[in-house]
Amino acid sequence: MAPRPLLEVRDLELALALSAAGTTAGAASAMHITQSAVSRALALAEARIGARLFERTARGLTPTAAGERLIAGAGLVLAQLRELEREVAAPAAATTRVRLVCECYTAYRWLPSAMANLRRRLPRLEVELAVEHTRDPVGALARGDIDVALLTTGALPATREARAALVERPLFSDEVVFVVSTAHPLAGRASITRDNLRQSPLITSNTPPAEARWFMTTVFGRQKPRLEFLHFPLTEAVIDAARAGMGIAVLSEWMADGYLGGGDLAVKRLSSGPLRRPWRIAYRRASADAAERLVAALEGSAPRLHRRAG
Repeated sequence: MAPRPLLEVRDLELALALSAAGTTAGAASAMHITQSAVSRALALAEARIGARLFERTARGLTPTAAGERLIAGAGLVLAQLRELEREVAAPAAATTRVRLVCECYTAYRWLPSAMANLRRRLPRLEVELAVEHTRDPVGALARGDIDVALLTTGALPATREARAALVERPLFSDEVVFVVSTAHPLAGRASITRDNLRQSPLITSNTPPAEARWFMTTVFGRQKPRLEFLHFPLTEAVIDAARAGMGIAVLSEWMADGYLGGGDLAVKRLSSGPLRRPWRIAYRRASADAAERLVAALEGSAPRLHRRAG
């Protein structure tokens, strides 16, 4: 008989909750247990596996390299376990089809590959990307044109009908980073400050208003500084403007990572800490079963590149 795994299902759920929340308090709320129980469970999991999974800092928890590997596989392992339970209980179950859209176009850099991986691992869950609804995912969801939406800043309607028909929950987070030319005066600094952002042009794509408001509120709080922006329609143009020294490019780590191999760009974070952008999954209650299967698989499928900045 093969050796029994050291990690338990609860350990995988804990790693995903800590990754999504970034704190033991947040994970405790998501798992409906106490904060001390989360800390004990993490310590036990690390002892069993023989590796530290999260670094403890004043700002919360950051996955170690071992933790990143665990998080990357945990969601799919849990999804496959649930799928096995379904097959045992109902071996003749039909394929479930859902239509999915993302509010932020940066997800399309990794989502098609994630979907292909899901098809292999969850053959009875068929996901179709409805990219034509990218500009208005909430509206499409409310109308029933799609079944599931991945959201960053969009808010679901607050009407009674919408609350009865729609569900949302946290999923994971990515990081917004700052890219400069290696010849830029800020390239040699360990991090950048809010004052640096005020004093240099910020290079972005055509960001939706809701996401622009999220950025300003998260970075500057109640302040409303006058910032200089350079807007370009394509990511390649944003990156090339940064490479040319025209300012500081602001974009998702997922997008930045593909342009860093030339050695002429540097990635920076704010001195106040990583600028994490929370993602949520929203779905129609009629598609709850398929959506929850999708959640379990996606929780560990998004790329995590938090160590590339510097």
